[in-house]
Amino acid sequence: MFERYQYIFNIALEAVFLNKFRSMLTALGIIFGVAAVISMMAIGNGAQKEILDQMKLVGVNNIIITPKIEKNKGSSSQNSSQSSSTDKNKGKFSPGLSLKDAESIRNMIPTVQRVSPVVIYEADVIRGAVRYSTKISGVTPDFFELFNIDLQQGDMFNTEQLRDGKAVCIIGSTIQSKFFPNGSVIGQEIKCGRLWLKVIGVLRKKEVNQSTMENLGISDYNNSVFAPIQTMMRRVKDRTMVTAASLHGSNYADFGDMVFMSSTEGEEVAKNQVDKIVVQVKQSSQITPTTDLLKRMLLRRHQKLEDFEIKVPELLLKQEQRTKDIFNIVLGAIAGISLLVGGIGIMNIMLASVMERIKEIGIRRAIGATKRDIALQFLMEATLLSITGGLVGIVLGIIFSKLIMQFTSILTIISPISIIISFGVSASVGIIFGYMPAKRASVADPVDSLRHE
Repeated sequence: MFERYQYIFNIALEAVFLNKFRSMLTALGIIFGVAAVISMMAIGNGAQKEILDQMKLVGVNNIIITPKIEKNKGSSSQNSSQSSSTDKNKGKFSPGLSLKDAESIRNMIPTVQRVSPVVIYEADVIRGAVRYSTKISGVTPDFFELFNIDLQQGDMFNTEQLRDGKAVCIIGSTIQSKFFPNGSVIGQEIKCGRLWLKVIGVLRKKEVNQSTMENLGISDYNNSVFAPIQTMMRRVKDRTMVTAASLHGSNYADFGDMVFMSSTEGEEVAKNQVDKIVVQVKQSSQITPTTDLLKRMLLRRHQKLEDFEIKVPELLLKQEQRTKDIFNIVLGAIAGISLLVGGIGIMNIMLASVMERIKEIGIRRAIGATKRDIALQFLMEATLLSITGGLVGIVLGIIFSKLIMQFTSILTIISPISIIISFGVSASVGIIFGYMPAKRASVADPVDSLRHE
């Protein structure tokens, strides 16, 4: 029995190789269909990984509160609406985002797990002959938990350093490589503006895409210096204190080579003690009600003035994920249609082959071949075409995925499951669409086949 099947397989293989050009054209639909499925699934996997990485960067269940930008420029209709809003809020005063807001959020909202106020300054970091411009952030230890940032070496801020505003800092991996490329970093000092800070820790390097940082409004942790927030308040500037610069409405404040810049402008900057407050809720299901509660609470504390914005990065990322999922489904459907068209192409060519080889079928039937032998021969030919096309398509799909990542900067990840699915579908297409021509060949009458011209 095995020898019989082997003989039929050899006949099918010979028939495929006798018509190389036609076989190649027949398999093109399968080849490009499989390649399309693999490359599209690779794009989808890459998009999913990017979203997951971005979620890790922005933290799980985080809510970010920032000062609202007041636009002074625009159309007359915008100006009139702003003036009416100003008249409505005339006589009201808001202290802006402050440490007290963060403390109230921590103490009064039960769904909140962690809170970290953040104040950000820009400064030149100096050590020896090396000078480098970067951001100095005043934070609490919760900040590193909120954004899943780990220490590579050293220690976190302790209670005494936080309470007394000690001149200590934790630096990113890029800062370490620039200022301490060879020697030990823990216990060394760097100068930030006119403030000397002792390094007590170094952050583990995190790969952060530049466009991701811009879209999500996050900092490059590798390229930053972090100090206790009380250190920044006491040794640099507490923005709630009245100064000559704030009285003159300056758009920035310079504190001994250290400048704080914000997304807000002018007086809107001066009145905000912190640049943002990051809040983490305990469960994802609590994000929406907590956001509503935060808004009501801050409106009450800010005298009904909505001078703040509340953003939920995770919800934005999930919406982006849903959009990408729909896009990937559409691309997958198109690739699937390519496979279907390839299967129809195999059926058409095999039907034409049956018509061309009617006399051959009659001769084989006359010398003892059964209907099953004839059906198996043509079914094997169709299956060989689809399997060969599937294998070539897998190679092309991998190449296409690499080219897409190289020339478009779109992350592609080829998964074994995509290769298995595409190859399995291509083989199934050959069997399903090869069955009809095989069936038609097997039922041909031997006498009529021999008479056919």
